[in-house]
Amino acid sequence: MANGIVVYHSRSGNTKEMAEAIAGAMIASAVPTECKSVENVHPDDLPRYDAIVIGSPCYYGQMAASVKQLIDDLVGQHGQLNGKVGAAFASSANVGGGSETTIMGIIEAMLIAGMIVQGDPQGAHYGPLSIGRPDDKVKQQCERRGQRVAELTKRLFP
Repeated sequence: MANGIVVYHSRSGNTKEMAEAIAGAMIASAVPTECKSVENVHPDDLPRYDAIVIGSPCYYGQMAASVKQLIDDLVGQHGQLNGKVGAAFASSANVGGGSETTIMGIIEAMLIAGMIVQGDPQGAHYGPLSIGRPDDKVKQQCERRGQRVAELTKRLFP
């Protein structure tokens, strides 16, 4: 059975709230999914998941250092994430605060690892992003992303 993990860094709780919404939607879509803070994830653990969703607050237009460290440490698992489903999400304090560049940085790493990243023709094209605390619209986008990741994962890993 397909499985997934949502990994996040969150100081204020905003990114964590988004992570929980995505993981909840994946679970509701019949993909068992863990939701863990990046500090509780070891790079050796990730290859056992079929879907990996990573979220970060935006710091200076980039992902948090702990998220980048996890990605850097995945070099030891190079090739083992090939064909897995990936997705990203981010939060920031301001419109134009770098959320999309943060999401794209995570997606770039996923593509280099050979992961399959699906865009969305509606709303959050690259991945959900929140300005401050997630409102209802952001939560809906997170749920949609979780559902889409789950459906793709189930098709690829029946």
